[in-house]
Parts: sequence; C-alpha cells; structure tokens
Amino acid sequence: MKNLPLADPGTPDLRSSVRYMAWILRVQGWTLVGAIGFGITWMVAQATVPAVIGAAIDAVVDDGFGRGLLLWSALLLLVGAIQAASGIVRHRLSVQMWLDAAYRTVQLVSTHSGRLGSELNRRVAHGEVVSVGATDIANIGNSVDVMGRFVGSIVAYLVVAVILLRSSPTLGLVVLIGVPVLMLATGPLLRHLNRRNQHARALQGELNTLASDIVAGLRVLRGIGGEAMFDRRYRAASQDVRRAGVQVARVQSVLDALQVLLPGAFVVLVVWLGARFAASGQITAGDLVAFYGYATFLMLPLRTFTEAANKLIRGNVSARHVIRILGIVPSVTDPADPISPPDGDLVDARTGFVARKGVLTAIVSDDPRDAVALADRLGGYLEPGGDVDDVTYGDVPLGAVARDELRRRIVVNDTGSALFSGRLRDALDVRRATTDDEVAAAVTTASADDVLETLADGLDSELAERGRSLSGGQRQRVVLARALLTDADVLVLVEPTSAVDSHTEARIAGRLRRHRAGRTTVVVSSSPLVLDVADEVVFVAGGRAVAKGEHHHLMTTDRAYRQVVTREEGEDVA
Repeated sequence: MKNLPLADPGTPDLRSSVRYMAWILRVQGWTLVGAIGFGITWMVAQATVPAVIGAAIDAVVDDGFGRGLLLWSALLLLVGAIQAASGIVRHRLSVQMWLDAAYRTVQLVSTHSGRLGSELNRRVAHGEVVSVGATDIANIGNSVDVMGRFVGSIVAYLVVAVILLRSSPTLGLVVLIGVPVLMLATGPLLRHLNRRNQHARALQGELNTLASDIVAGLRVLRGIGGEAMFDRRYRAASQDVRRAGVQVARVQSVLDALQVLLPGAFVVLVVWLGARFAASGQITAGDLVAFYGYATFLMLPLRTFTEAANKLIRGNVSARHVIRILGIVPSVTDPADPISPPDGDLVDARTGFVARKGVLTAIVSDDPRDAVALADRLGGYLEPGGDVDDVTYGDVPLGAVARDELRRRIVVNDTGSALFSGRLRDALDVRRATTDDEVAAAVTTASADDVLETLADGLDSELAERGRSLSGGQRQRVVLARALLTDADVLVLVEPTSAVDSHTEARIAGRLRRHRAGRTTVVVSSSPLVLDVADEVVFVAGGRAVAKGEHHHLMTTDRAYRQVVTREEGEDVA
C-alpha cells in the first residue's frame, strides 16, 4: 500500500484533459496492471460459469449422476473460488488507485496554489479550487477505479463471443455484432451527457465562489443590512445549479433505463434463437442453458461499458478544470542560476523607496493602494505587468533569487492574512522550528497574551476556520505573532495595528522595535503611535518616495505628510 500524501506527486501532462487522465493512469504502474489482470480473471471466470454448467447438464443427460457430474461440479467450485479471490484483489487494487489518483490531484493543486500564492485569486475564482476538492477528485478517482472492470469486460465479451462462435456461428455473430450496436445506440446520449456535465460543473464552481464570498463577508453584510440581497443571489444561483443537475439526471436516467432495456432485449433475442436451435437439434440442452447464461452474463459487460463511458466523461470534465489551475504559470518563476543575496538594503527602483539594513522603516502614502502595492513588490509579489527586477535586496534583483529563499527571507504580512483551523500552536509556529520561549516572546510583542488567557487550553486550543472564534483585534495580533515567529531577514507589515485600541497599539509599536532590533522591518501605517517609534519614515506621494526622515521632523517640514497623518489621527480607532 502507498503512504499518503505522496512524497512526490510527479509532473503531470497538462497539454489536455485526456493527456492528464492518461498520465494519472500511467503513474499507477503495477497497481493498474494488477487491477486489470485481476479484473480480466474475475470477469472471464464469470463468463466460463455458463459453459461449465452447460457441460455438467450434458454430462447428466449422457451418463446420469456419475463421475462426469462430479468433475464438472468440482471445476465449477474452482471457478467460483477463482472468481471470488480475483474479485477481492481487484477491488482492493481499484480502491488503492482511486485514492492515489484523488490525493495525487489534491497534492498537485494545493502545491501549485501555494506556489501561486495571492496570484491565484487574480487568475481563477476560489470556488473553482474548492470544487476540485469537493467534486473533481472523486470524478477522477472513479474514472481510474473502473478501469479494471472495463478491460475485464472487454476480454470477457470476446471470450463469450469465441465460445458462441465455436458452438453456433449464428449466435456468435449475433453477439459480436449486437454488443457494439448496443454501445453505438447510447453514443448520442453520452455526448449529450458530457455537455450537460460541463455546464453543471461550471455553475457549481460559480456557486462555491459566491458562497465563499458571502461567508467571508458575513459580518460586513450584517453591518450594512445586505444579508437579504445576497441571500436572494445565492438562492437564485443554487436554483441554477439544481436545474442543471436535474438536466444531467434526466439524461442519466434515460441512459440507465437503456442499460436495462437494451441488454434485456438482447437477452431475449439470444434465448429465442438458442431455443429454436435446440428444438431443431442443432445444439444440446446443455448448450441452450449455457447460451441463456451467456446472454444473462453479457448484461454485466454492457452495463460496465456504459458505466465506464459515464465515469470517463465526468473524469474528463473534471480534469479540464484541474489542468486549468495547474496550467497557470506564475508571473515570477525561479531563475536558471539563482543568486543568494547578502543581507542588505531593500530598494524599490519604481518609487525610490529604500529600507536600510537593520532599520525599522515606516511607509506613509497619500494613496493607501500605492503603499499596499509597494509592500507586495518588496516581497516579490507582482501586480499584472510588474517587473520583479524593480526591487533589489543586497544589490541583487529579486528576480535572480530562488522563490523558496525569497519567501523565507522576506515575509509580507498584509491585512488579508488569515488563520487556519487547528491548534493555536500550529497556527503560530508554521515552520515548526521555534521553542516555547520564542513563541511566548512573539505573543508578548504582539500584545496577544490576553488571547491565550481567554482560551481554555492556551496554545493547545483549537481555532475555528479562519479564526472565527477570535475577535478582529485578537486575530490581527495572533497573525502578527505568527509573522514575527518566521524570524525573517526582512519583515514587511501592512497595517498591523489597525484593529486594536490606541493603548494596545502603543505597546505593540514599542515592543516591535525591540523585538526586531538589528533586523530590517518595514511597516505600512499612518498611525502616529507607530510612526513615532520608526527609525525612518518614507512618505510616498503620487507613487514616488518624495520625503524621508523621522516622524516629528516630517510633521514640521512637510505639509502633505502632515495632512495624511493628522487625517488618520482624527479618526476613531476600532
């Protein structure tokens, strides 16, 4: 058995959904070979049962209840044992392939999503990513799971056709021609089902996106009285999904009915022909019983064919959405020959901003969007059309630094940073490389000691999804403590105290300066309490760094700076 998650999920073929599914099958290796082999054994064993029973009946007719009946009965017992054993092993291998395909896809999507970071939200709706885990992995797993039975059904069908041809060429030809005709009869329905599945899957992704947006903004919606409007939007979207699902079910129900009707009619035809041949003496009574058994058995391969076609269609639709995500190329990729920069100044050429090594630098901007964009560039996160080489660290362009090293050495903590469900200790110490004393120091610096006091199990307490069990101010302080525990060479903080009161803000500002002493820290804020402890403040106006100095100096010498800061000072702090 394979251990999950996989140590290396591999490199998928993203040229098309069919190629991705083919790759998923190839990486199964000997597990797929085993599932197909035991699937063939399982189906062929079932296919030979009617022949053994027919031979046993002929033996009784010819010799009575003698040695022949015992031999054929023993053979039937052996065939039954082989069928049972191979069926068990095939099922185990098929489940293993299902798990491998599903979790391999999840690992690929989650790893690539982490590699894309904030860029993912700009390139694809997050509901699409949710739908991969909710629906697509099951469809891909099912399409792999059915392969053993599908190939086994094909081989069993050919075996039955050969047996019938040897016994009666007419019946053999009926089977050889009739089964493909029955499959072709369902072809138009399968194509129709494929289109409706694609439409339903697209609507489901849109609904998941809408649901995620509503849940994330529920507190704001309640504050502005917008719950009813978004409730109506969600109801309307869910009804669209329901109607699309009903359309899929209608086609599926007709297909399921045909899976019973067509094989049933085929069985009637084969039995009718066999009975006529038996009455005319062309075949024996045992042959007639065997022919009825073959006709009944053929319903299983026929249903397996249509089931496999249905699952492969769904898997192909889901694979399209998977490769859409996996095919997103990050704006910034690892250079061919990465350079490890020395610890030095962080410089943004576009704005002229400089964060000197080992200094606490604050950024104040006349347009908050410019400050946020600058923070993203300092961390190597690009907006569309950006150039990562605009920023240098230790005189080395960020584009020349390996992504893993860049993310490790320069950490950006913005207002969108979220907490994940799980233990508070794990939420804080994401790199699992810190001691309890270091965790306590970061919590104290972030003035989050009271958060631990309110939780029954302290650091071992469980956090709800996105930290919903904490208030806005508590979440912000826990997120700040997490950023401090990364111990990054350069820490960029965007409005780290916007959700706390002025007394708490003053404590955090003073402690932050001491905690990060000797290391480069950049804080985006227009709060005087934070600006007052900064070694240097850079004022950005019109997208350019136009002034720098200590907070009090800029307050007395730069009118535009003073207007921005005092406007912020005049607002109530939540």
